[in-house]
Amino acid sequence: MDFALQLYSLRELDEPTPALVRRVADAGFDGVEFAGLDDDDAIGTALEETGLVSPAAHVPIEDLEADLDAVCERYGALGVETLVVPYLPPEAFADADAVDETAHRLDDLTARCDDRGFRLCYHNHEHELAKIDGERAIDRLAENSGIGFELDLAWILAAGADPISYISRYADRTPLVHLKDVVVDDTAERGGNPVNLGEGELDIDASVAVARDAGVEWVIAEHDFPDDPAAFCDAAGSTVADLRESF
Repeated sequence: MDFALQLYSLRELDEPTPALVRRVADAGFDGVEFAGLDDDDAIGTALEETGLVSPAAHVPIEDLEADLDAVCERYGALGVETLVVPYLPPEAFADADAVDETAHRLDDLTARCDDRGFRLCYHNHEHELAKIDGERAIDRLAENSGIGFELDLAWILAAGADPISYISRYADRTPLVHLKDVVVDDTAERGGNPVNLGEGELDIDASVAVARDAGVEWVIAEHDFPDDPAAFCDAAGSTVADLRESF
């Protein structure tokens, strides 16, 4: 199991992606997960020089559906083999029919990615954990599609579910997890407020241990709104170093 950082966490630094890659390497990570690109050639050089790899990239579903060949060509040149749909709105999970339509949409896209040698995953927020007739929407999605998951542990926790049980439940289709910490707050927009790793309610050690035992390939640190992105990157790297020592 390896550790990466989602570059969305560093977007407020106003640095080009190659500089962010080098920053993440300096913090001790094994890789980066992209959330957009700016200078492909320079990014490739930065990856080569630092020895980092990119296990995955977040790509809006509209871009994937509009020109999948172009997306695969661009990210494939950087060694990316997994594409992640980062978000679908609550309306896509509003009721059973909506979830079934979403399942069909993602299955179609999964097949197209498979044909091109890419793996497709879906990244959850909290609204996919809402209950529909007593069943969580994400579970209905899993039952009615073959989509892989990039489970975001913080939003699972904020939705009132158990992240560890979800890692175990979908171990065979979860190559990636987002390691993000949160303070659960029912009054917050998403049921919780993201915080630095170790400052919230996620059991980080247990979550990573279960992910390792479940065969998760990459644990990807993320913070949606860090007060100091550079400090978050360094602190998350220290957390990763501690996790490596404990395992």
